Amino acid sequence: MKILTLLSLFATNVLADSVNIVDSAGQFFSSGHTNNWAVLVCTSRFWFNYRHVANTLSVYRSVKRLGIPDSHIVLMLADDMACNHRNPKPATVFSHKNMELNVYGDDVEVDYRGYEVTVENFLRVLTGRLPPSTPRSKRLLSDDRSNILIYLTGHGGNGFLKFQDSEEISNVELADAFEQMWQKRRYNELLFIIDTCQGASMYERFYSPNLMALASSQVGEDSLSHQPDLAIGVHLMDRYTFYLLEFLEDINPSSKTNMNDLFKVCPKSQCVSTPGHRTDLFLRDPGSVLITDFFGSVRKVEITTEAVNLSEPVRPAEDSAEMHNEMYSYIDQLPVSEIIHQKPKQKDWHPPDGFILGLWTLILMVFFKTYGIKHLKHIF
Repeated sequence: MKILTLLSLFATNVLADSVNIVDSAGQFFSSGHTNNWAVLVCTSRFWFNYRHVANTLSVYRSVKRLGIPDSHIVLMLADDMACNHRNPKPATVFSHKNMELNVYGDDVEVDYRGYEVTVENFLRVLTGRLPPSTPRSKRLLSDDRSNILIYLTGHGGNGFLKFQDSEEISNVELADAFEQMWQKRRYNELLFIIDTCQGASMYERFYSPNLMALASSQVGEDSLSHQPDLAIGVHLMDRYTFYLLEFLEDINPSSKTNMNDLFKVCPKSQCVSTPGHRTDLFLRDPGSVLITDFFGSVRKVEITTEAVNLSEPVRPAEDSAEMHNEMYSYIDQLPVSEIIHQKPKQKDWHPPDGFILGLWTLILMVFFKTYGIKHLKHIF
């Protein structure tokens, strides 16, 4: 009788532990998604829009570092800045003026480039209305258990975003595309981020459930550039994405940072514009939504109540010349958080803004005082 009592107590404890494990797992997977996707789009062409390509590649670098593979990333770049004849360092795109973080790297997979980046192709990718001949790498093969990150950057206005200065997508068209995605069960939760002037106007018409949106500026505000580089002659990034990248560098796959922390990125004191967000369509509390629910990748786990033997000796991995000669990918470079706060090297020194203009002004003032204006022609 005592044995039966002990066995029943033991079974009860095991069952309780199993329930606790399942409950913990349920909390861990509270978002209900089983896979992650990212659609990253730069809509601008021409060299002076260098920063928009750098914006997109910086986000691409971050989501890839956090575990989303290239097979689940649709990367659309309207121009190839790495191969532009004006680029003093070919095959590179830098996101910081110290030029130590090449966000182009050697393993970037661009799915749509140049004139392939159109409003039609973008909407077809979202809704899945692509020709049968379209390869898998150019498709968004999501389902109703997918969490999707959509990032857009370029030039926009009140209610529209330009594509390559030749066409535009309106906030109504974008909202309808998201509704089609929801009706076709193409996402579980969707995070929309846009870095453009008057970006908040692009999410005003959204009406689909489980959708969260962030923008770099409010209606009537410009989204400003950042990191001017006199050697290249353009700005390297936009302010909002610059501070977003700095924020993401502190995130790791096991991080507990939530969306409320993301909303605090780039306050008006840093961005000059006023970033905005919209959460009324989202079913969960943003404070319970981890950053990695969208920027990271779900790891498959196996829940078991059986004991696992960890006493078996672990066989050391065999060293090989290939492992020693393996090159680090661009995502393993010096962390951006360190690059941002370090001083430029001497060889990378650039004169401060307005230095050349001030120097010429000083030369002209000395010349006028010495020779007068009648000898001005000898300078030019």
